[in-house]
Amino acid sequence: MRVPDGALPLIEAAVRVGVAPATLRRWVRDGLIPRYDGQGWTSAAIGQARAVARMRERGHSLADIRAATEEGRLAYAYIEELFASTEGRHTLADVARESGLEPGLVERLVTAIGFPAQLEALTDEDLELMRYAATALEAGFPLVALLQLVRVYGQAVAQIADAEVRLFHLYVHEPLMRSGSTGAEIARDMMSLSRMLLPLASPVMDQIHERYLQHFIEQDVVGHMESDLDGAATDQGRMRVAIGFADLTGYTRLTEEAGELEALDAVERFVEAVEVTLPDDARIIKTIGDEVMVVGPDPSAMIDWAVGFQRLQAERPLPRIGIHYGEALYRDGDYYGRDVNIAARIAARSAGGEVLVTRPVVEHAGPHLEFDRIGEITLKGFSQPTEMFLARARDE
Repeated sequence: MRVPDGALPLIEAAVRVGVAPATLRRWVRDGLIPRYDGQGWTSAAIGQARAVARMRERGHSLADIRAATEEGRLAYAYIEELFASTEGRHTLADVARESGLEPGLVERLVTAIGFPAQLEALTDEDLELMRYAATALEAGFPLVALLQLVRVYGQAVAQIADAEVRLFHLYVHEPLMRSGSTGAEIARDMMSLSRMLLPLASPVMDQIHERYLQHFIEQDVVGHMESDLDGAATDQGRMRVAIGFADLTGYTRLTEEAGELEALDAVERFVEAVEVTLPDDARIIKTIGDEVMVVGPDPSAMIDWAVGFQRLQAERPLPRIGIHYGEALYRDGDYYGRDVNIAARIAARSAGGEVLVTRPVVEHAGPHLEFDRIGEITLKGFSQPTEMFLARARDE
């Protein structure tokens, strides 16, 4: 039988799925691969078969999988048809030779992106990425910076893709299943919507990336000028920044008393309030549960924000904030070091509605603020005490 263009014969499909050809035949006969039309194995049918294979590996019965297929719970597998083939066809040595990079460097780059499992069978796309990396290195971009940048790209894009899939599932897939549609109808609707949305992702991300890139270039130029004027040069890899940590007091109790959904709503409102009120040159580095880490180059602007932010808060649980100004090691889009730990420790010492700061922050604050000296406190993990102050506006 002639296989249609773009489709694979049974034996090749079985290799891609990782099962025996007889197993694929049985799955088709049992109605587990509804997208197989008997004319050849398309990417959609292979995607469905892979989903079935994963379900079998996790111990699910064929009856359970058949029910999931009929209800549309495996409809995501059809969307694989929208993506170019990612079948690995290059060895590590092949990619190294064709890109001009050392095999060890190729391995480090692929691992930094977050694809270490693909090292045994690299794709055409992997080869293209390594050629981009080689071009960047030939242009003079330092290897240490390239590895960090690639790692940040991998982490950021992985978070984006994870959010896309989970939000699509929660707000598209789940409602379709509750609507009473058949598995085939759910797959058709999801495929139609995905075909419209997927081409929009890259231009949207490109535009957002360019806008943020322009913003941070401007901030970096200003930061360099101010550092030169202040004589505050730091070692390579280190940056002098104001570091703030903020979280919600009593969050665990709120979760127990009001439930996880209401507590999560409170966290989302808190994080959104931080985002929209931060100074232009500061940004959220990360959130961990109800805790937010904020970094900015200007300690004066950071303390102004913190005191002003607390004055706006009326809803409980109230935030608590700690700010320190010092040197931090910049690595992979995050900040590390002793001064970061100090900021986290003083935030943990503050109470709801309070802003605690250190001496370097006080020295950069404006006259409209005042500070009550708490004293020199030995923070957890530190041998030397840290001088701490409670910050507030003078008119309070």
